[in-house]
Amino acid sequence: MTAWRDAKRILCVRLDNMGDVLMTTPAMQALKDSDPSRHLTLLTSSGAAALASHLPMIDTVLTWDAPWVKGNGIGNRTGSSVMPMAQRLQAARFDAAVIFTVYSQNPLPAALLCTMAGIPLRLAHCRENPYQLLSDWVPETEPQTQVRHETQRQLDLVATVGAVPADTRLRFRVQPHDRRAVQRLLQRWQGEGVPESAASARCVVMHPGATAESRRWPEARFAEVARTLAEQDGALVLLTGGVGEQALVDSVCRAAGHPRVVGIAGELTLGQMGALIEHADLLVSNNSGPVHLSAALGTPVVDLYALTNPQHTPWQVPHRTLYADVPCRYCYKSVCPQQHHRCLNDVEAAEVVAAARELLAGAPAVTDALPPLIVPAPVMPPLPPVRASGAALAT
Repeated sequence: MTAWRDAKRILCVRLDNMGDVLMTTPAMQALKDSDPSRHLTLLTSSGAAALASHLPMIDTVLTWDAPWVKGNGIGNRTGSSVMPMAQRLQAARFDAAVIFTVYSQNPLPAALLCTMAGIPLRLAHCRENPYQLLSDWVPETEPQTQVRHETQRQLDLVATVGAVPADTRLRFRVQPHDRRAVQRLLQRWQGEGVPESAASARCVVMHPGATAESRRWPEARFAEVARTLAEQDGALVLLTGGVGEQALVDSVCRAAGHPRVVGIAGELTLGQMGALIEHADLLVSNNSGPVHLSAALGTPVVDLYALTNPQHTPWQVPHRTLYADVPCRYCYKSVCPQQHHRCLNDVEAAEVVAAARELLAGAPAVTDALPPLIVPAPVMPPLPPVRASGAALAT
């Protein structure tokens, strides 16, 4: 523990998506809180690197698409980038590294990278004995013993080296220039056909996209919810998405057919998206990055939660998590293996409208209990038959 107390330059390794990084911010804040003079560097994917200016506890961000992480580019899968990155980390002379992973990920490739870089202290959860690849090994107990929220899992990890935060909320710093830009955009949207009364109406942000097909609620139901909230509740409903989701957002807006339902896909930077969610009264979204952004900013959220995993519900924010229980839950698949998508398809639009109205009315936070994770008992292979000896057969 003394060595960790003396560690001043710490590398935080989180190589997956933006939402995963956001759920790790309380743990990284704990590392900073335990010694404010520390310099924290985040090593993350190119997809998550846009968070750089929005993480108050992080001093430097290094971008790297690791060859062992799902979804990274073909060019990186050969592993040719590993040695240059190890050399770059070695030149930075880190005192310690904390490797953050979900329980289904193996930390050992990242541990090997940090070992190659000569980082003396290396902390991670690990299912198997890492031997010398980790100086501080927290044995993996999930899912057999427990299943924790992703944020709690990382808080528990850094607590083993004495890092405990005063505040366990997710973090995202909104820049003043992004707030000003969003105010200008709201005025523009009002001037493009949105009735003047919408300027003071409740603002609902709706995000119908998700990177994985298995986590997308049907677009026709998003349209039904958007139309209902605009028509019956007088809300200004803003449909967000990336440039690649323009067609999806346009389709939802056409199906909604209401002037207070406005598509803005591809119009916002990440910082402006944060400022918009901060301004909004509610987010309605598939379970993806904007849900965790909303949690970081304290904006209530209706989360259409595909049961692909049990760890990523909204953290410490008023919310409603909607799903349909199915026997095939927690498949960890990007495409529904059963091809029925029932964990989302069985959620009706009326349920989403009701949840949205509860939160818009200031309903308190609730503790959502996801269905239990069923861990099958290990199956022992059958013993081979016992063959009698010739002498025994003769008796």
